[in-house]
Amino acid sequence: MLTKKENLLETIRGGKPDRFVNQYEALGILVGDPLMALAGPMPNPGERVVNGWGVTMIWPEHVPGPFPVHDEAHKVLKDITKWKDVVKAPSTEASEEAWANYVEQARQIDKNEQFLTVFGAPGIFEQLHYLMGMDDCLINFYEEPEAMHELIDYITDYKIKCIDEIIKRIKPECLFQHDDWGSQLSSFLSPAMFAEFLLPAYKKYYGFCRENGIELIVHHSDSYAANLVPYMIEMGIDIWQGTMTTNNNPELIKKYGGKISFMGDIDNGLVDRADWTQENIRKEVERACRSCGKLYFIPCTTMGLPMSVYPGVYEAVSQEIDRMSKEMF
Repeated sequence: MLTKKENLLETIRGGKPDRFVNQYEALGILVGDPLMALAGPMPNPGERVVNGWGVTMIWPEHVPGPFPVHDEAHKVLKDITKWKDVVKAPSTEASEEAWANYVEQARQIDKNEQFLTVFGAPGIFEQLHYLMGMDDCLINFYEEPEAMHELIDYITDYKIKCIDEIIKRIKPECLFQHDDWGSQLSSFLSPAMFAEFLLPAYKKYYGFCRENGIELIVHHSDSYAANLVPYMIEMGIDIWQGTMTTNNNPELIKKYGGKISFMGDIDNGLVDRADWTQENIRKEVERACRSCGKLYFIPCTTMGLPMSVYPGVYEAVSQEIDRMSKEMF
């Protein structure tokens, strides 16, 4: 029997996996490095906080994660042309004492079974709209492209400084980076605009990770982004996590399998709900596994961590994936 790690590699390399990769089982994810703490805090469900960028964050009950508050009183950046006067990245210097617990957590990961995985959030695009709001952000791509390029470079350089500090201390094998690039039905940016603004930034960021020993790049975007897959491949993503059914994942696997793999196809909106049932979860998991197949696909909820909004859902999905492994392998 293959280890969890071996089974994932066989799956994404088009080899001979002996079962489905069951959601996040092959990723030993560390959340909350000291630099993320300096950029935080992140709210818990029901809380409101101001983070290290000055962004007010809130996590309403019964939603998958936190989001910024963007009324006029709380918006950090109201004029993109003045971003240099307003936007100040958090420090990338933390004490060795602050790193100690994180380093110890890394030691606890069994690297024979799991990839030692570091967690990155928010992403470059998310950091842009966290600072100025989604409407202003999208408008500024059109009206102030020069300033947007400058701010993207600033955010990218900050992220590289952060991952460099992490690499020096724990030598991670995998990066799990969040950056939501679309709604359920479309990408936020056209492919051409994405290629102009975000592709160079991520090629620089993910390229740095590769050059410094990170083997696996997993990118979370629980959205429609099928039109961006060629750019995901170009920037070096190995696994796109969060692939909603609106992307037509079986077709993407058929078209791009071998260049990138897809992790998802079990929409949280359909299974992770107050009235969830094992029967409904069984139906969705079986549909996903049978339609997407054994290679270049990891059945998973579209949630961006091994958890669920409603207790028991994540575990119920895992149980059904195990059942499908027995049937299909």
